[in-house]
Amino acid sequence: MQAAGLVLSRLVPTMKADGALIQFEFDPTLPIAKQAEQVLAAIADGKLSAESGKVIIDAIHQLGDIRATEELEARLVALESKSQG
Repeated sequence: MQAAGLVLSRLVPTMKADGALIQFEFDPTLPIAKQAEQVLAAIADGKLSAESGKVIIDAIHQLGDIRATEELEARLVALESKSQG
């Protein structure tokens, strides 16, 4: 039975407790660096835990990567249309 419990613990991720909803000032229209600064300010003010802040900053970073990819794609399309026309 103990071995089965060990195997199960390796197969199923440990459940994390959901945190309470967090409210802090955040302007998603700002540049990525300013968004991260807003999160750091919320951590410093005690409105946001460091763990939650890291999750949010990681999400902001991923969004920045997505935006950069979209911008690069748009540039490539524009260059290709210029060279064909």
